[in-house]
Amino acid sequence: MHKVIVAQFVSLDGVIEDPDGSGGTPFGGWAFRYGPGPVAGDKFRLGEVLDTGVKLLGRTTWELFAGIFAARDDDFSRRLTGMQKLVASRSLQNTDRWANSTLLEGDLIKAVAERREHQDVLVTGSASIVDQLVAHDMVDEFRLMVFPIVLGKGRRLFDGASAPVELELVSSEDAGAGALRQIYTRK
Repeated sequence: MHKVIVAQFVSLDGVIEDPDGSGGTPFGGWAFRYGPGPVAGDKFRLGEVLDTGVKLLGRTTWELFAGIFAARDDDFSRRLTGMQKLVASRSLQNTDRWANSTLLEGDLIKAVAERREHQDVLVTGSASIVDQLVAHDMVDEFRLMVFPIVLGKGRRLFDGASAPVELELVSSEDAGAGALRQIYTRK
């Protein structure tokens, strides 16, 4: 069986909201204050998942990423554009803005379970989707870029958890500028 992988920028106090500042929150842009090292390219070391997996995004994250990556021509952007993408949205009419994007039909949890049978499912950003996957105990791996900042408020990674989520740290490494790349799997 394949994995459901959540890749997120996160503050020391667990905030995942508005790391790039596009959300216009008072504390937005916190991850990008540390320079390009921990935020550019394949920062989560996804490697083959970018070539064989499917990326699952909510509408807001999809629109943001489509605006950034669809027009870029670097290796990471080409791989991301070439990747299959499923977009969970009730309001989006089409996904023509970014190649290989398709609107997700039907139940999110059922669709993810079916996809997981055949390929890895990667979720980046898309907090409401992550909340649902965590609530249904479907996340196999968390790849986190942890930044040395405490924000005090904002949406947190495990806001959707209804019970303890026991994880095992399998990797932690310096990602530059004080950020740590950490990988956790379910126990």
